[in-house]
Amino acid sequence: MKRVTLFCGHYGSGKSNIAVNYAFRLRETYDKVALADVDVVNPYFRSLDSKSELEEKGIRVIALPFANTNVDLPALPSEVYGLVERRDIHAVLDVGGDDRGALALGRFVPYIQEENDYDMFFVANFYRPLTRTATEALGVMNEIFSACRLPFTGIINNSNLGEETVARDVVETVAEAEKLAEISGLPLVYTTYSERLGEINVPSPFPIRLQKKYF
Repeated sequence: MKRVTLFCGHYGSGKSNIAVNYAFRLRETYDKVALADVDVVNPYFRSLDSKSELEEKGIRVIALPFANTNVDLPALPSEVYGLVERRDIHAVLDVGGDDRGALALGRFVPYIQEENDYDMFFVANFYRPLTRTATEALGVMNEIFSACRLPFTGIINNSNLGEETVARDVVETVAEAEKLAEISGLPLVYTTYSERLGEINVPSPFPIRLQKKYF
């Protein structure tokens, strides 16, 4: 686990839910953990639904000033910069969807690259309209990289159909996720699924707890 972990993906990929679960996992090992939203295009900090639970575990939550409202404020709290610059905190960044959301990340890239202690994971949901194949997902990855210029380090297969997901739905996307890993040259680091499904035989399983509203 790197000091800074970033989750990027297409809209609706489920990266916010994974970011929350990953923060909980980090907290099992590290004393100082923080979770922040860096989406200035659509400032609805969905992980804010879990703010109380996160803070109960000692995880600091940083949201945009008008998160969960209809106010669009294209600015980031100064606390987000501190997460990147301070090296005593393990930071989880939930990056805005697609290339437009990744633009906000560009201002942090010099600090992240200088330290070089990061993971940036592409979250793929092969049931989403614009990422149904590995080739389509790779296109989204390339768009995000072009916007922020920070290389991805791994892929997370978070393919799901929301609350209707069954184990078979997850298993059937493994081949496409492995194809994405092959054509991108990156490892498939996790295959996520709701913990309510029990154990599933997939590569690098990561059972997660669904948040209140979103997968």
